[in-house]
Amino acid sequence: MNAIWQDKEIRFDLPFSQLRMRPGEKILDRLDSVEDTKGNGGTRGRLAVTNLRIIWHSISSPRINLCIGYNCFLSVTTKVVRSALRGTAEALYILTTYNNSRYEFIFTNLIPGNMRHFTSVMGVHKAYISSRLYRELKLRGAIVHNKQLKVLPSEQIHTSQHGVWNLSSDTGNLGTMIITNVRIVWFADINETFNVSLPYIQIDNIRIRDSKFGEALVIVTNGPGGGYVLGFRVDPVDKLKPLLKELHTLHSIYVNKPVFGVQYTWTNQPIPDTPEKSVDEDFEEIGEPRGEMGPTIYLASQAAQKDGAKVDETPVYSPYLGLAIEPPREGFTLKGLWEVLPSM
Repeated sequence: MNAIWQDKEIRFDLPFSQLRMRPGEKILDRLDSVEDTKGNGGTRGRLAVTNLRIIWHSISSPRINLCIGYNCFLSVTTKVVRSALRGTAEALYILTTYNNSRYEFIFTNLIPGNMRHFTSVMGVHKAYISSRLYRELKLRGAIVHNKQLKVLPSEQIHTSQHGVWNLSSDTGNLGTMIITNVRIVWFADINETFNVSLPYIQIDNIRIRDSKFGEALVIVTNGPGGGYVLGFRVDPVDKLKPLLKELHTLHSIYVNKPVFGVQYTWTNQPIPDTPEKSVDEDFEEIGEPRGEMGPTIYLASQAAQKDGAKVDETPVYSPYLGLAIEPPREGFTLKGLWEVLPSM
């Protein structure tokens, strides 16, 4: 299975191939006229909300883009900020962490009164958090009650196999293995809280190997799954190979069409009618516009505007730089433009 990075990373200026939806990823909302206020102030863009990440790209230069996986989110709130295009406006404020660093993003809605995208981003993120069992390995979780699996939405049980020994201890633990369309669950017969929930998304390979207990079913998780090696013995042994074949089939089906479990609908709001549409289908690959040099916090090449018409600015002398410059737009200072972090 191709490693799923979309929900776990923050990436900038992606090639169009990485903006396309991977298998199982769906666009849940799409919003035009959104400004990346902190990173690309003054640039009108589009924000796509998928079940794994949010994607923003410039309308005029789609090569300027970024994606933020929900697993990187620390908090999502709304704040009042200054937009280079609209002045004071409501904005979506996202605090994230990635590679031991923290980043903040501010997305401003440039259409007054339209706040639906703030609701969708926060709602989809909550749905992502509440559906972790679809994507993350869980040990000793509250997943079984009275010997019955607590079935997830969109989950279907295919097989319940009794007489399966977990080989994590010297003597093994007898239990039951439940196989569904999204995960493998095992729990001990004498203590159902001793259990494991293993989504297919975390599985690297499944095979039969010899062990001190005889032939055993061995499941190896991938790097993001912690690199675990789980061993199970099946009684009677003639059920082992049919069980392996079933797991291979279900795992293969899942690889081609993953189920990530993120479900979100809007109250009294129509769901977008093209959820499968790729982000990059709305534009053609174009060259960089003149005067635009990529993602910056301030585009000096954009002339000031008054009542929708461009206004030529007379250069002024800047003691700070010792040069004649275009006057900074309202709300900006030269010192602030050079700062990576704002002064306290």
